[in-house]
Amino acid sequence: MATPKFLECNICGKQQPYEAFIPATCVHCGAQWLEARYDYTAFKREILRGLPNRPANMWRYSDVLPLNNLNALDLYPAGGTPLWLSQRFAPALGHDSVYLKDERYGPTSSFKDRQAAVAVAAMNEGGIREAVIASTGNAAVAYAAACARAGIKLWVFMTSLVPQEKLREAALFGAEVIRVSGNYDQTKQIASQFAQRKHLWLDRGSSSIPARESMKTIAYEIVEQLGWRAPDWYIQSVSGGLGPLGVYQGFTELHKMGLIERVPKLAVIQAEGCSPMVKAFKAGKDTAEPVIPDTRIIILSTGDPGKSYTYLWNLTQKFGGIMESVTDAEAFASMRALAKSEGMAVEPATAVAFAGLEKMLRNDIIGKDETVVVNCTGHTFPVEKHVLEDQFAVDVHLSESQAPAPREGLEAALENLDEKTTTVLLIDDNPDDALLIRRLLEGKKSYRVYHANDGWEGLAMARQKLPDLIITDLTMPGMDGFGLVEELKLDPRTRDIPVVVVSAKDITVEERRRLNGNIEALYQKGSLQPRKFVDQLIHTIEDKNGA
Repeated sequence: MATPKFLECNICGKQQPYEAFIPATCVHCGAQWLEARYDYTAFKREILRGLPNRPANMWRYSDVLPLNNLNALDLYPAGGTPLWLSQRFAPALGHDSVYLKDERYGPTSSFKDRQAAVAVAAMNEGGIREAVIASTGNAAVAYAAACARAGIKLWVFMTSLVPQEKLREAALFGAEVIRVSGNYDQTKQIASQFAQRKHLWLDRGSSSIPARESMKTIAYEIVEQLGWRAPDWYIQSVSGGLGPLGVYQGFTELHKMGLIERVPKLAVIQAEGCSPMVKAFKAGKDTAEPVIPDTRIIILSTGDPGKSYTYLWNLTQKFGGIMESVTDAEAFASMRALAKSEGMAVEPATAVAFAGLEKMLRNDIIGKDETVVVNCTGHTFPVEKHVLEDQFAVDVHLSESQAPAPREGLEAALENLDEKTTTVLLIDDNPDDALLIRRLLEGKKSYRVYHANDGWEGLAMARQKLPDLIITDLTMPGMDGFGLVEELKLDPRTRDIPVVVVSAKDITVEERRRLNGNIEALYQKGSLQPRKFVDQLIHTIEDKNGA
């Protein structure tokens, strides 16, 4: 049992019960930064015993993660990544104690795998079967993979500036990808509105307790890998700030338990073209002004860090540290140097951290005898481009400015998005009948229509796509329509999807009784004009969506 004993407000220090899937807001002062507290005395005893019979991944530290019954969950195996001593990159810069926390060994080669593992496990535990996330790339891919394994339908919102390979990779794992022609902050805005309209769970990153708590496992691993001692510095490139905020929760917990002598100094590195935190830090301010991103490293293009900056600022004031920026060119140069010296191919976002390390060493910010750990994440190689067709994403057009999307434009985009994200699954072994219905539907509305040729294929697609409506024939080879309907209603993922049955044969009384209560409507082929039939299908979809 690892459910937090309570939540503690970072601002006023008051306590309140932990409630999963309730926005973590202090009921006393309204602050939006609450920290989970656990039974650290019992966990410390386990650590001193050597954590016996624990897995060699992040679930090793499950005592301080916000899940109730891990034994009942099929846990995603993230974490447990190696810590390498730099052999050539750092020594060439005059430093012999730089370690690389190699998060490329996660399921999707990113430290975001930890976030996805805990967040999706919490969704599973809470019975959530459909969710929404906005991302600049890595989190989308990590969540898509974890949700695929958990059988959770995921809507991913990403700015159109994100490399196509990242969007394709999320789509490859089965996520519904929405590509927004606006900046990342606008993308978060429309994702939030979409989730509200669809009544879906929205994962909010740094304000989500499971997401933030997941990152503490990086600190636990580093300390254990260094022989239960803390480094002097922890360096990470930052976009929104979730990573180091969570990591430092781990360091502070270890310090409070008396297992490390100090909390490391923090170095936050940003791309110069999107560095609101660095600008505020160097101006001595505890709040950051939003900026318009101007960097080719899109994964780090959060123009408005919000409260995350203030919390990171507080960490640097309490434990020491800096915030620094590097140019895109400096990041790309470090990326090449790291590959040639350590044999490690990393993505540009990670290269920003290594360019920051170089800058800190040149400026003698890091002492010669200080131990440094750099978060190393991401891969340089794109997903296979030919696995997916071109229509792997839905496009939503907003604006390029940093301002929130205008209310009128947002409403229009959401209404258009409602149509484009409505999915219909046609299951029919007669391709001509399926094509007719598909053309009529798409002529009326901007729906996405999928086609399965038989019952078995249709059942698999229904479980993956979770469509808004299923239209199936009754007489098909293999699994017929009767068996299909029964299987759909037995599965909690698909039992609430409206099913319309279309049959070319006469239905007996016994067959009608078998279908009764399990389907939305039954039509005889030829009994209705095709256009009237499609109008009724659209009416069924709109009723289901609450339109």
